[in-house]
Amino acid sequence: MSGLAAAPGGSLPARAGFGAFVARARSAGALVVQPRMGMADPLRMRDGLLATRGADAVTVGTITLDSYTRTGDLAAARRALVDGVGLNGYPIAGHPADVTRAVLRGVAGEGFPVQVRHGSARAEHIVRALLAVGLDATEGGPVSYCLPYSRTPLREAVESWRRSCELLSSIREFGAEPHLETFGGCLMGQLCPPSLLIAVSVLEALFFRQHGLRSVSLSYAQQPDPRQDEEALTVLGRLAGELLPDVDHHLVLYAYMGVFPRTPGGARLLLEDAARLAVRTGAARLIVKTTAEAHRIPTVAENVRALETAAAAAGAEHARPPLAVPDTGIEAEARALIGAVLELDADIGRALVRAFAAGYLDVPYCLHPDNAGRARSSLGPDGRLHWSDVGSMPIAARSGGPRPPILRSADLLGALSHVQWSYDSRAADTLALAAPGLDTSGLDTSGLDTSGLDTSRLDTSVLDTSRLDTSDLALDRTPAAPRELGLTTP
Repeated sequence: MSGLAAAPGGSLPARAGFGAFVARARSAGALVVQPRMGMADPLRMRDGLLATRGADAVTVGTITLDSYTRTGDLAAARRALVDGVGLNGYPIAGHPADVTRAVLRGVAGEGFPVQVRHGSARAEHIVRALLAVGLDATEGGPVSYCLPYSRTPLREAVESWRRSCELLSSIREFGAEPHLETFGGCLMGQLCPPSLLIAVSVLEALFFRQHGLRSVSLSYAQQPDPRQDEEALTVLGRLAGELLPDVDHHLVLYAYMGVFPRTPGGARLLLEDAARLAVRTGAARLIVKTTAEAHRIPTVAENVRALETAAAAAGAEHARPPLAVPDTGIEAEARALIGAVLELDADIGRALVRAFAAGYLDVPYCLHPDNAGRARSSLGPDGRLHWSDVGSMPIAARSGGPRPPILRSADLLGALSHVQWSYDSRAADTLALAAPGLDTSGLDTSGLDTSGLDTSRLDTSVLDTSRLDTSDLALDRTPAAPRELGLTTP
């Protein structure tokens, strides 16, 4: 369905803006689900947006940009379009603005907002391009799109993101309400204890506010242990309410961003768990992943199935009573990290630079030169993330008890693959329970209803997912000129 037409409760009064749309959906009891999607060819990008809008779910659209545009090499993006070279996303600054407006015409609007996703440490050219085509929602941040994704000095990324925020927020004077999502709750994707994810997400949101934004979302990436994630998201929501009282805000959960299950059944179980987690913790939006995640870029159809799978799981979870969330110290650590940074400087950008220089913020396993690199984390047998070494971060006294040992290389590889193994094993066990004695080799289990089954016994040897339909891939290999739009590429 298109936008909020899928939400229960009938029609709702429309307010403009990405944040307002998510707020209306939340009020109606619906989880907003969103794909990752970006194709260089304008016609295919439009088709992807239309398919997303038409999914049986409450959806928002995504235009994910290509790597040349992300890194600011706009000349290379334009050459690729002229030469017919494949790109791994939509070159919003390479296509003429009229082309992208034609892509969006009759698709994007109050009932179906579209967000531009990119991964750039220097984002001004992207913000200019999206504003030029009538869009006003994007994501990133001075830390989260610098340390994991670039070699840009943090000080330069902070200054660039200050200008980007001010440029984006400048359209407020014309009655628009631009929206900016912090990627701070994702960072390296996995093996980062929740307190640091929360702290960076909150600090980037405060940075956005300081530079003019009044509609933001705070991200958090699903980790291996759902109980730890429940506590983390509860803390993130509480801190956002306290520190951003005058800002429209919501939480956005990312389906697991590490090594993904290889079987369709395992991938589906993980996505369903993410949707249930979002509902239980009050997250208003979910970024989905597909059953193809471990193998290749998904097709548009696979993205739509993921959206609908997540929406169905979320709808079922609404009927369950909420669970009590324990306090294991995540909130105390997050408050200590945020407080230590804010005490360094009234200017949050300068405070972030000083915090990383002093090691008050330190991302485990991040090799960026401006990251201290002393912090280490480990994964417990129950899937919970722990600090093995906090370095100079001001949380030593709050992380009591003996610390787990620092991971060796073999242990690190095992920790990185923990989620993949456990969910593929759950899927195999689910299938074995559903049909005892059945030879399941070669079966696609993606359509199996696994609700209510005990999946604790593990056996990953039975599933073969080598036969994959690669038609309609969301990676564009032949970015043809959009003849049917009546426009031409450069």
